Amino acid sequence: MSQKVKLTFQSPEIQYLCRQDKHLAKVIHMIGPIEYEIQQNGYGFLVGEIMGQMVSNKVAAIFVQRLKAKCDQSITPERIETLSDKELRDIGISNSKVSYIRNVTKAFNDGEILATNFENKTDQEILATLTSVKGIGNWSAKMYLIFVLNRPNVLPYEDLAFLQGYGWMWNTDDYRKQSVSKRCKKWSPYASIAARYMYQALDRGYTKEKFHLFKK
Repeated sequence: MSQKVKLTFQSPEIQYLCRQDKHLAKVIHMIGPIEYEIQQNGYGFLVGEIMGQMVSNKVAAIFVQRLKAKCDQSITPERIETLSDKELRDIGISNSKVSYIRNVTKAFNDGEILATNFENKTDQEILATLTSVKGIGNWSAKMYLIFVLNRPNVLPYEDLAFLQGYGWMWNTDDYRKQSVSKRCKKWSPYASIAARYMYQALDRGYTKEKFHLFKK
């Protein structure tokens, strides 16, 4: 069963972020309340992230739909194991991505990646576990923290979509880790929620127009 989260102007997290950052407060008021579902299929999510590496979101979505069709609409380790490497390549993905999917499948089957195992672990411990699997980098691991585990304080400075929203809001093209981390430090302990507003700004087309802090 999917779990939905709704954030409004009355949510303590939103009130905190608005107090901390006037730029972000403006974006939050532009977008308004947001609602999202926590991803329940962590395995399918990571497989999708692997297929989406180095390709556009549109192409990644096509890969996922093709794989779902081969898996009776449910991407699970059990269903993936019934597919040959050729069947996976026929989706349109490379040999290396097939290998990475096999690595992730093994990690899930061996119990290395289980959401229940992560409950009492820090974000850094989880990142270390995930990135120890060849094919899962920092970007994929952070997306897992945000969208599957719903961890509240993850700053995805590796993510292009996030950086597009960030650069728009601050009118900057300085995307160095140190610069982004310093400017966004004030978002802690709710950096993930702030990031969701960056994604919303991009998805809704707000980033196509120049950001004005005081213009209504």
